[in-house]
Amino acid sequence: MKLALYKEIIQMALDSLRSNKLRSFLTVLGITIGVTTVIGMVSIIQGLNRTFLQELEAVGSDIIVVSKYEPGVVRIGPMEEELRRRKDLTFEDAQAIEEECPSVKAVAVELVVNPLLDLPVKYQNRQSEETLILGMNDKFPEVISVYRPKKGRFILTPDLLHSSSVCVLGFDVAETLFPFEDPLGKEIRIGPEKFRVVGVLEKRGSIFGQSRDNFVGIPLTTLMKYFPYDLENLEIIAVPRDHAHLSSAMEEIISLLRRRRKVGFGQPNDFAVYTQETIINLYNQITGAAYLVMIVISSIGLLVGGIGVMNIMLVAVKERTREIGIRKAIGARPRDISHQFLIESVVLTLFGGLAGLLLGFLIALVVKASTPLPASVTLWSVFLGIGVSIGVGLFFGLWPARKAARLDPIVCLRYE
Repeated sequence: MKLALYKEIIQMALDSLRSNKLRSFLTVLGITIGVTTVIGMVSIIQGLNRTFLQELEAVGSDIIVVSKYEPGVVRIGPMEEELRRRKDLTFEDAQAIEEECPSVKAVAVELVVNPLLDLPVKYQNRQSEETLILGMNDKFPEVISVYRPKKGRFILTPDLLHSSSVCVLGFDVAETLFPFEDPLGKEIRIGPEKFRVVGVLEKRGSIFGQSRDNFVGIPLTTLMKYFPYDLENLEIIAVPRDHAHLSSAMEEIISLLRRRRKVGFGQPNDFAVYTQETIINLYNQITGAAYLVMIVISSIGLLVGGIGVMNIMLVAVKERTREIGIRKAIGARPRDISHQFLIESVVLTLFGGLAGLLLGFLIALVVKASTPLPASVTLWSVFLGIGVSIGVGLFFGLWPARKAARLDPIVCLRYE
């Protein structure tokens, strides 16, 4: 009996929507905008999260990064002077970590030639544009597996000891300079200097539209011999013997660097040691701010839409006052009248929510197809959109429904 009654109420709600198409559209427009915002932004942020986490997993979950500054630190304002006084890390620090920290398995060192120099990378009449020049030691393949060579070999210890003019090419650089021939053994120019190609690294692809294969790796000592550099950008990456030694490796590294840098007892570290978890937490803070912006924007749309729904339902109560009186006269209880208008309100907002879901999915697909930003539609975001639209219908339809339920049937039957 109740099921038949609810089916009848839903049918009445749909008839009301069909008979007032323009009014219904304008009423749910705010709901549609709010849900579209939620679904679109959630899809983009979830896509970014998935891509970011996959990249971290590919690099390695147990790596320890040592740098001069903490990740995400802003080097302006009151902290600028204090940070500027920090001593640079050195290649000798990396060697000491590998030799004196028993829980550390291997240590990779990376130093970047100033990108502002824009050194040309050439082979005959071909040139690679905006190529990053990295000074590296021989331990990168052991520390970060994505640096394993596809062809040839990586930089070796003798290359570092003799500051050899050898290099390994990122996949994109190899494709640009050597589209039709094997690059191994060929000589390229980096700025005015000649380098012999000894290896080509495996392809890593792009992230957020930025290629990760447009670089040339040369021995760290060779970079320091031929090119200008800033030790401020030196980065040391260590890997523990196994996951169980991660904490002890960090403690050993911190203790060693404090001794080498003569940091006094009770004084804070003048360097940074962090893991992938620190980077993930920083990333989550950034995306958390994006979620907050999303909530504010969508809330405005949902509030406007909800007020519109309440207004239109109050108008509906006014227009159907005589109908309410007749229904009460033939036995309808106040809660039946209340349910009728609540269901009509929910049906109205649900249509707006479904339209918002469709538009949000379309936005996510367009963003994914036309920009470097990834987008991923998740099942929970669908339920979120539907739940929000139903919740708005219930909340803003409650007052009109209660008003309709409290009307006096005699007064209603007199209403013209």
